[in-house]
Parts: sequence; structure tokens; C-alpha cells
Amino acid sequence: MKATWNGVTIAQSDDTVVVEGNHYFPAGSVNPEYLRPSTTHTTCPWKGEASYHTLHVNGQDNPDAAWYYPTPKDAARQIAGRVAFWKGVTISAD
Repeated sequence: MKATWNGVTIAQSDDTVVVEGNHYFPAGSVNPEYLRPSTTHTTCPWKGEASYHTLHVNGQDNPDAAWYYPTPKDAARQIAGRVAFWKGVTISAD
């Protein structure tokens, strides 16, 4: 699977985990040069607290377009160490 935004591949992996329709990519498959820290956090009752990254590609920002669970609850342990995308990021078979 491949995650692209603004004409650039952000992440690519054959090992994604799908939860609630979202592909979670291994953190090591995400190109860190496109990630900027965000102060945004949200809470999911069964996954735990999510943290976010802003995507920065070709001079453009996509705020909070990547998220991950630093310490997911037991029910969501399969997404530990993984990153998902939204806000216009295209997920496709590579």
C-alpha cells in the first residue's frame, strides 16, 4: 500500500493493518522528512489517545493529516508503532 499527498509518496508498505477502514503503516515505512510535530491529541474510547503530525510537502502543510497511538490500549495493540493518514492523503495499492 502507498500513501501519497501533494504528488509525493509519504509511506509505502506491504504490511499495513486496517482498523475502521484506515490503513496503519509501520512507522519505519513513513518518510520522516514530510512529518512535522503537532500539539493535537484526540481520544478514542477503545484505542486510547492519538497524537498527530502535520504533513509538509513541497512547501505546503496538511495539518494533523497523520496520526498514531503512542501507547494504544490492549484492544488496539495491533496498531502500536504504526501511522495512519486522512485529510486528502490518498491510500492506494502500489
